[in-house]
Amino acid sequence: MIITKTPYRISFFGGGTDHPAWYLENGGKVLATTFDKYCYISLRPLPPFFDHKYRIVYSIIESINKIEEIKHPPVREILKYYSVKGGLEIHHDGDLPARSGLGSSSAFTVGLLNAMNAFLGKKSDSSNLAKTAIYIEQELLKEHVGSQDQISAAYGGFNEIGFHEDGEFTITPVGVNKTRLDDLNKHLMLFFTGVSRFSSEIAQSQIANMDNCINQMNELYEMVDEGSSILSNNNTPIDDFGKLLHNAWITKRSLSNKISNSTIDELYDAAIRSGAIGGKVLGAGGGGFILFFVKPENQDKVKRALPKLTYVPFNFENSGSKIVVNQPNGF
Repeated sequence: MIITKTPYRISFFGGGTDHPAWYLENGGKVLATTFDKYCYISLRPLPPFFDHKYRIVYSIIESINKIEEIKHPPVREILKYYSVKGGLEIHHDGDLPARSGLGSSSAFTVGLLNAMNAFLGKKSDSSNLAKTAIYIEQELLKEHVGSQDQISAAYGGFNEIGFHEDGEFTITPVGVNKTRLDDLNKHLMLFFTGVSRFSSEIAQSQIANMDNCINQMNELYEMVDEGSSILSNNNTPIDDFGKLLHNAWITKRSLSNKISNSTIDELYDAAIRSGAIGGKVLGAGGGGFILFFVKPENQDKVKRALPKLTYVPFNFENSGSKIVVNQPNGF
């Protein structure tokens, strides 16, 4: 059996500029981190004693004989990509709900690719995992998704990720000392709205409107350097990061009418009235998780203002997708 552990991510600034529809013409950049909540993929050869060849376990259980019959799109395309012949059993578990703005879909793709490479005895590095995941999602699945989630899942850590017009990307770890990062971590609050959504559908509406939002996209791009500068300069008040988050959210929600809605606006306003300095809906928007920047002394007040939301404490982490178990079972 092989088990992989792949982190989810929080994207602070630059989201949207990581879509190839934008960066292949203009370049792009995001500031993002992984954190200590994970997607787990277990994979093992299926013993030849069953009346099915493939067993895929996630929110449903699929027991089928042909790869083409698999309903889970990434599983189907990844098994086809590797030309899998023998039977397999694949299980997915996650610390947090899927389709919620934390890059969970790409964490799944990266984690399964990592598991498949280990199963097939192939070498697997972060660059290969990220590029293959981007190819699977954007080219084979034809999903309207960006390229940051796959990279964060593969590499891990707190990074600036640059996207270039030739399709390549660069990873630059943010030069911030641990004390400063810990201070930022203590000011961040993560809540689940209870609403899951398909990010590809929301992103498609944003992509369709990009030509009308050039100024806003450029603003989001520039905020990446501003955010990094705030963190790297210990003399700059950490609250400035929260203020920039607020500005970024105001800009982002103007890109499409699907990014926010009246419920999200009410939640956001309630948190601000209770002491939050800034925040944003994570991922493409429309629901999922919402992040707030709040001084520690005001955090209980913000929790009381959002009684129907689930609060999720977290810490930053520095590791990308890992093999945590690799134990052949002889089949």
